[in-house]
Amino acid sequence: MYTKTSTLGMEHEEWLRLRKTGIGGSDAGAIAGVNPYSSAMKVFQDKTSEDIEETDSESMRLGKDLEEYVAQRFTEATGLKVRRSNMMYRSVEHPFMFADVDRLVVGEDAGLECKTASAYSADKWENGKYPLHYMFQCFHYMAVTGKKAWYLAVVILGKGFHYVKFEWDDWFIQELITLEKKFWYEHVVPRCMPDPDGSKVCDAVLEQYFHNTRKGSTVLLKGFDEKLKCREILEEQMKKLEAESKKIDQEIKLAMGENEYADTPGFHISWSNVETRRLDAKKMKEERPDLYDEFAVTTSSRRFTVKAA
Repeated sequence: MYTKTSTLGMEHEEWLRLRKTGIGGSDAGAIAGVNPYSSAMKVFQDKTSEDIEETDSESMRLGKDLEEYVAQRFTEATGLKVRRSNMMYRSVEHPFMFADVDRLVVGEDAGLECKTASAYSADKWENGKYPLHYMFQCFHYMAVTGKKAWYLAVVILGKGFHYVKFEWDDWFIQELITLEKKFWYEHVVPRCMPDPDGSKVCDAVLEQYFHNTRKGSTVLLKGFDEKLKCREILEEQMKKLEAESKKIDQEIKLAMGENEYADTPGFHISWSNVETRRLDAKKMKEERPDLYDEFAVTTSSRRFTVKAA
């Protein structure tokens, strides 16, 4: 069972604020740790912050503008008709779960999620593959609406069209509900930030939360010595691995000589000339301090360093 709220004619800011009141399909993969572009910490920040974050990037705008085209391609490929919903669905049993769906399939207990991808992402859709966080999104929609299937369709710009059908899975959907319930009631409601996952997204969230330093202040960390020792070992291992990787690169370059390309049965290698132009800020500051002061931009960030005591 679910309730419905019409989104037809709804102001964009009102829609964004409504999304803060629960977990949507695009949040599911991040909470599960399978979205390379987001994280549980990022979702927590979005749901607990009063700020409205505009995420209308060029790629997102393109995806929205081409949504109808993807739906048409899906109809051409399958013979199934689809219709817009213009509703936000919210689970009655689990009111922290909502669904903004792209299309509903006419004559079938199913929905459709429309995606676009660049040609550079084509390999993620080859041979029946698909990004895992999109699968979580589709199952989230099934969990909220109760529909027994969900289609995922993608137009890879300039390359082709693919679709996949996900069928209702009791075990998976129950696991997803449990995961989202735990996140909502153990993190969002009590305002308790989830653990970091090592991603750049988490770095950005922590920088936003704690961007100001209290000068001269010190905190005594307890229980971190073993982790810091592990960090030292990992850094040494990474340095060795990086050196090994560079050594292989150097051996290949030595074998290539002045050739721009090289091939093996399994790899294609290029070592090309690339010309770049950079502004010499140091010279400008010395010779044209007036111009330097006019165009220089001051940024603030916190530098993290670890040294042995």
